[in-house]
Amino acid sequence: MKITLTRKNEKFHFQAKNESGKLVDLDSSPEMGGINAGFRPMEMVATSLAGCASIDLLNILYKQRQKITDYRVEISATRIKELPNTFEQIHLKFILEGEIDLAKVESGIQKTFDKYCSVYKILEPTCEITHEIEIVNR
Repeated sequence: MKITLTRKNEKFHFQAKNESGKLVDLDSSPEMGGINAGFRPMEMVATSLAGCASIDLLNILYKQRQKITDYRVEISATRIKELPNTFEQIHLKFILEGEIDLAKVESGIQKTFDKYCSVYKILEPTCEITHEIEIVNR
């Protein structure tokens, strides 16, 4: 894996570019001198958790022939007050739409967290990670 981070202004706006040319903007808060031109680094960490877990979970559910017509994850997180302000808690709300068996989603999430999601395994020792599931059948 190779990623290049390039400064885009005289302050804290950066752009990351991966090997396939995809771009992500990062910035700091206006209180620190940023201009809100991108995700903050800790937002990227929380997003990475949701993205990693989602890829693993959806892969499991597709193999189980679940019919997913829509999918999203709502992320909420709190950080400790003392520096370096790491995460205290991250909550993931998995929202799936379609003809989906709740038991398969629960089992898939457990497998994802126990075995597959590398971002979860990085964060697990330092913060509480909780989740809930909402299935919408339309």
